Amino acid sequence: MDWVHDRKVLPLPGANFGRLIDVDDAETFVVAVERTPDVLPALLCEAGGLLVLKGMGAISGQPELLVRLSHPFGTEVEDYALTSNRLNLLHPASTRIIRISNRPPMNFAPPEPPDPPRTVDGHLPVRFPHRRGWHTDQSFRRPPPDISLFYAHEPAPRDQGQTLYADGTGAWERLDDDLAAIAEDLVGIHVSPFKGHGEDDVREGREPQALDERDGPQPQPVVRRHPVSGRKALYLCEREQMDWIHGPFAGMEPGVDGEAARLLYRLMRHFTQPALTYAHHWDQGDLVIYDNRCTIHSATWFDAAKYNRDMWRTTVWGNPGPFYDGESRSWEGAAARG
Repeated sequence: MDWVHDRKVLPLPGANFGRLIDVDDAETFVVAVERTPDVLPALLCEAGGLLVLKGMGAISGQPELLVRLSHPFGTEVEDYALTSNRLNLLHPASTRIIRISNRPPMNFAPPEPPDPPRTVDGHLPVRFPHRRGWHTDQSFRRPPPDISLFYAHEPAPRDQGQTLYADGTGAWERLDDDLAAIAEDLVGIHVSPFKGHGEDDVREGREPQALDERDGPQPQPVVRRHPVSGRKALYLCEREQMDWIHGPFAGMEPGVDGEAARLLYRLMRHFTQPALTYAHHWDQGDLVIYDNRCTIHSATWFDAAKYNRDMWRTTVWGNPGPFYDGESRSWEGAAARG
């Protein structure tokens, strides 16, 4: 662990979970991680599922560094050419990297700003439902991915385009006993976003699109036990990534105004309280590593008419936990058909 001791690993400012690592030389750092590949994943687990690495700008000129740094976190770094139906997002240097950008050909529009854009005390809104769009990556697949690495190649100005993170472990541990007893047995119905199953689509009566195995819907436990730490965490999305036609929860009244909807709003408001969240203001070369099994995140607005934002992401699979033991991958049929 000498490479950890040689660098500052600090608590994450403004958060009750996560760690901050200052990196002097990204290429040397990646080589050090590869020599002792268990160390950085262990640090991520100790940090509650969130690491912020500063000084990783060499990735912009060497995208393979991002893929190499992803390998220690699981048995497989996702090849999006085989799994995704949004091939316009593929990075030209590697199909294991997708680009989340408003630039063509990605054309990924930012979310709308919250209304009002600030809280009464002038802060960036984080709490649902004032802040919308909280999700975890690809929860509409079984098994869902474990870890994501998110890199700022070209961020928006620091006062725009932030990414918000929320602590699922802390959210579970702060639940009152009555709500915890309800959540323990819940199964959420997750679906690919922008397919006509989201809350806004259902409210506005839009026709749902046809889904294939890559899109869901898929049932997921609302409470997951982390396979490494052994700690329980809430696992939940809202708005676009829950199925508001058949859910959001199995076995409860479905729809946007039913009993399940009211319960989801209650849980999400708890999950995203400020004490459980962190807002990352991006600098070029920042890399955030987050554990999808115990965190959720949300994008924020930036002025896409003035600024470009180009973010790169990898996702890693391999240890979703015993709940998924023996399952085949839900998306493989669609991937095989192309």
